[in-house]
Amino acid sequence: MLAEYLPTLLFLIVASVIGVALLVVGNTLGPKRPTAEKLSPYECGFEAFEDARMQFDVRYYLIAIQFIIFDLEIIFIVPWATVFRDLGPIGLIEMGIFASMLLLGFVYVWKKGALEWE
Repeated sequence: MLAEYLPTLLFLIVASVIGVALLVVGNTLGPKRPTAEKLSPYECGFEAFEDARMQFDVRYYLIAIQFIIFDLEIIFIVPWATVFRDLGPIGLIEMGIFASMLLLGFVYVWKKGALEWE
């Protein structure tokens, strides 16, 4: 039974040998001329002016969560729309409840001012 896995094992061994060989050859034969400019941090064409671990406003995360929620809504609505005729009125009522709950959440977030960006 283990003989059936021999081609897979050989493939993994050959792939590992080729990967390691390419890394070794690149490190030994590749040019190594580090300069201060090459070793300096590069970010968007200018020098970094703040710490990378700066604190974000909580509104950024709220917008990200809202995006995920409405993205998930589309994930559920598209398959429902493809089988809409097969589901009948029960499917329409269930999707209406689902969409109204999402709309209620959107109105709540809107009233709380989470969509206002200063």
